[in-house]
Amino acid sequence: MAKKKVCVSFDYENDRGYYYLLEAWNKNSSIDFGIEDCTPSEIETESVAVVKQVLSRKIGDANYMIAIIGKHSNDKHPDSNEIGYRNWQAYEVAKNAEKGNHLVVVKLDSGNIAPNECCNVGAKWVTGFILDKIAEALSSFSKS
Repeated sequence: MAKKKVCVSFDYENDRGYYYLLEAWNKNSSIDFGIEDCTPSEIETESVAVVKQVLSRKIGDANYMIAIIGKHSNDKHPDSNEIGYRNWQAYEVAKNAEKGNHLVVVKLDSGNIAPNECCNVGAKWVTGFILDKIAEALSSFSKS
């Protein structure tokens, strides 16, 4: 079976450890979790326009997004006016919906607040960073 093309949205400063764990699951042949990771590497630029371009291209390469929602996922970014959204995660989720991709929202804690863009887009919601629940949520969408 072909791997799902997935882009992962997460707060790099605070939640990158969860992304690294997702990568480890994906690389471990003894774990039944296989995705084609379309997430961009760290984008080293101060240019909001360049970041938007890279993110949009990578999201466009994917069919699914996993949005890891940590404690700071809904914080307002200093460049929010230029981004056009509250923060980068909100931008990524909005672009994902615009592309018609599926969304799995993974709240690390039930009290974490997800960006508004996660709502009313047919997302599957998971509480806790649990391999089986994330894999099940990805599998629950019709084939793409």
